[in-house]
Amino acid sequence: MGKRMLVINPGSTSTKVSYFVDRTAVHAVTINHDPTDLEHFEYVADQFDYRKTAILEWFEGLDLPNHELEAVVGRGGILRPIPSGTYLVSPDMLQDLQSIVRGEHASNLGALIAQAIADEKGIHAYIVDPVAVDEFHDVARISGLKEITRQSLGHALNVRATSIRYAKDIEKSFDSLNLIVAHIGGGISVVAIEQGKMIDMNNGNEMGPFSPERTGGLPVWPLAQLIFQGRFKNFNECKQWLRGKGGLVAYLGTNDMRLVNQKIDQGDDYARLITEAMAYQIGKEIGLAATVLSGQVDAILLTGGVAHNNRITDYITDMVQWIAPVRIYPGEDEMESLALGTLRVLNGEETAKDYATEVHA
Repeated sequence: MGKRMLVINPGSTSTKVSYFVDRTAVHAVTINHDPTDLEHFEYVADQFDYRKTAILEWFEGLDLPNHELEAVVGRGGILRPIPSGTYLVSPDMLQDLQSIVRGEHASNLGALIAQAIADEKGIHAYIVDPVAVDEFHDVARISGLKEITRQSLGHALNVRATSIRYAKDIEKSFDSLNLIVAHIGGGISVVAIEQGKMIDMNNGNEMGPFSPERTGGLPVWPLAQLIFQGRFKNFNECKQWLRGKGGLVAYLGTNDMRLVNQKIDQGDDYARLITEAMAYQIGKEIGLAATVLSGQVDAILLTGGVAHNNRITDYITDMVQWIAPVRIYPGEDEMESLALGTLRVLNGEETAKDYATEVHA
């Protein structure tokens, strides 16, 4: 019998749960939460018992013959800045998540629920490569305005999992490679990796290419004019536009690339232009990342849900293949990435990190 893990990934209106044996998800479910139930909770943290109960009901209902677990792993939340890796859930981590130290999000429940279940079973709980992974060089933090600091926030889980997968494919050590990884999904992260460290990236909520639903970086003066002309009622409305109603949604009314492809196939030149503009901006961001690595790039990896779209990946490849070979790993499997990160620790390939020791301001 291999290593048995319960993997928990809370989203805004659902919780994905999987029972893994080594690399294989033997059982998996997406537990959808009724929005009317969630409305009763003032804060995301208040959903703890509600979601934990649903998870345990599913797991115990499997009636597995030998379902003793070696570990429980939760999706990492918006923590203080930390290096990449697999972390033991600790009291300091739980305190930061409960106090919403950097922001409220459903993923904050991952570690909280994982630790509670692990405590009941007398085992360890872990998180893997949360969005708060920060391995920036100090020079990468400078924004151009003293009051604003560039932050490392991105799709670290899939980026690192894809990079490790590529390293194994070519039978080299991940820590020996310089890579550029573009995670292309609802949000877009283009990451420069130097010998295993994510030394620079765009924060997809604020910078870089526009995506299916986010504006990415915008010309500053026109944005300031819109704000002061009363285009938005308040900050929250502005944030909703920048992070949910921008990109393809703003231009084409949808974030679904399948529908966009249909428009293009039917001869919609405007849809083609907007799609190519998104791919163009991704290629341009990859070029910027190449300069961070002084042109010493072993490979460019394209991943995420939109990497299934050949129009996008072909356009990007044509732009950047002169920099380094391009490899495509379409889709993202957060559950598998969480399981594999924990499995590396259980198998002794990596050492679990301590949050309190690794965290930095």
